[in-house]
Amino acid sequence: MISVKNLSKTYKMEDGGKIKALDNVNLNVGKGEIVGIIGISGSGKTSLLRILRGVEPFESGEIILDDIELSPDSDSYDFYKLKKATAIHLQRSFGLWSETTIQNVLRKLYGTKYGDEALTDFENAYKEFGDRALELLKVVGLDHKAEHFAPVLSGGEKQRLIMARQLAKQPKVLLLDEPATMSCPKTKQEILDAIKNINKELGVTVILVSHLPEVHEYLADRLILMENGKVVDEGSPEHIIQKFVRDMDVQEPLAEPSNIGQPIIKVKDINKRFFLVKGGNVLDIEKINFDVKKGEIISLIGQSGAGKTVLLRIIAGLDFPDSGSVFFKLNDEWVDMHEPGIQRMNIRRKIGFMHQEFSLVHYAKIKDQIASRLGVKGEHVVYNARKKAEELGISDKVLDVLYQLTDVPENEAKLRLEKIGLSPDILEELFPSFPEKEVKKYAEPIFEALDLPLDILDRRSYELSGGQKVRTTLALVLSSNPEVLILDEPFGDLDPITLRAVSNSLKRINKKFDTSILMVSHHVDFVEEVTSKAILIEDGKIVMDGDPHNLCGEFVKRCKAKYLLSTGDLKEKYKVGD
Repeated sequence: MISVKNLSKTYKMEDGGKIKALDNVNLNVGKGEIVGIIGISGSGKTSLLRILRGVEPFESGEIILDDIELSPDSDSYDFYKLKKATAIHLQRSFGLWSETTIQNVLRKLYGTKYGDEALTDFENAYKEFGDRALELLKVVGLDHKAEHFAPVLSGGEKQRLIMARQLAKQPKVLLLDEPATMSCPKTKQEILDAIKNINKELGVTVILVSHLPEVHEYLADRLILMENGKVVDEGSPEHIIQKFVRDMDVQEPLAEPSNIGQPIIKVKDINKRFFLVKGGNVLDIEKINFDVKKGEIISLIGQSGAGKTVLLRIIAGLDFPDSGSVFFKLNDEWVDMHEPGIQRMNIRRKIGFMHQEFSLVHYAKIKDQIASRLGVKGEHVVYNARKKAEELGISDKVLDVLYQLTDVPENEAKLRLEKIGLSPDILEELFPSFPEKEVKKYAEPIFEALDLPLDILDRRSYELSGGQKVRTTLALVLSSNPEVLILDEPFGDLDPITLRAVSNSLKRINKKFDTSILMVSHHVDFVEEVTSKAILIEDGKIVMDGDPHNLCGEFVKRCKAKYLLSTGDLKEKYKVGD
């Protein structure tokens, strides 16, 4: 059905450099197959998928899909035919209409036939496409939610609704790029079962890119391994995964329990209630109590929507609870994280927060980004910012509120500043970048612990590999040597080889600097590797805490995650990291 012959693709960089994304790729996919593609970040998987979709040019080779033949000099109509024969679903893609589930599918069916889904006439669309829309929703397991408002669906339900919309175009091939990586095990299972059903019920050929070996074991008929833009092997998922993980680093041990000190964070009776105008009561976070000790690594686990991210933000003082308190220990004094003022600024300076949507500045040199970070979190930042604030007539409480914005994602900070009528320039004025000559001194011990070469300081973000970007972002957060590191699922889309390197890096940081780490992760292998204590949260409540291995096993069972239960533990099955 699909034949790719001698396909090559090179990206040209602005500085004149070149990156060979695909190098003489050859592969075949049979009708009705589910073919998986695996490889570390930067191996060429997404570039291949985009070319198969018809949205990315290439400089040599040929693509054949049934009677469609495409080469670099094909005209736009040939590319249009390839686009019509394929559909693609990208990770974190949530382009939905603020209407019911079935109306979202009806719009796509209407637009596919008449050219513009924005002009959908629902009275006629229900008559002409109603039965087909329900059939597609049944295939992805959403027929029971046909009349539900799409924006209040869970993350997994939204992913499946997007798949139903893609199927409305009647594609021959469904291309999936990490469709479930950032989801909890329950959500992943729903998405994976929907993919299986699409393949079985509709006969749609599926090409699936995923970093996760367990996903390929559950879904793929055949697995392709890519390295440095080349197809290096293909075969059964078990054989290819064994080869893929062969070079995984040996797992480093956790710090000894005797190294864990006294509590430095106390979370007391936190309550928070969320409402949607049309959805009623959505989530109650109730009576959350736990301590974080010096040098401890704690993971919050639980299904999507359980309240984990909200809880992290409340602990960091980024959001307010309805009731309850969070206290951080500063010297011998306990500071309330929801009481604005200079004391809270001194605590915040010692916190590093890495959000899900972390990113490096694309064109900026790493040393400049670290200089900016040190300007926000450096040793004397509170003293210097307070002097500048006095000149500008800014009170301590307002200064603290502005300082809070340095810990939230950039877009959120801009929106908050706009609401109070200030420009983002005020943050640069209060917290100017650190002197460049001092950057190396602060960066060197962190880079060593993260196994990063110092010459990365002079490189730009786009010149780094995927794994280097993650560890460099960690270096940014850690450059000021925070006492507490808060991680909100920033590593969910990493391949297991890179994830092992990050896991080892976190353990080295924890042991070398006695850093306390509080994190959210859906990746149970990672949680078991890096955590000294786990806390299981369901519907805003703590239901269990204790040994990470036991809690992760219980979590997988509660999620009914067959794709994990059926494949067994990766480390045991493939004998890696021993």
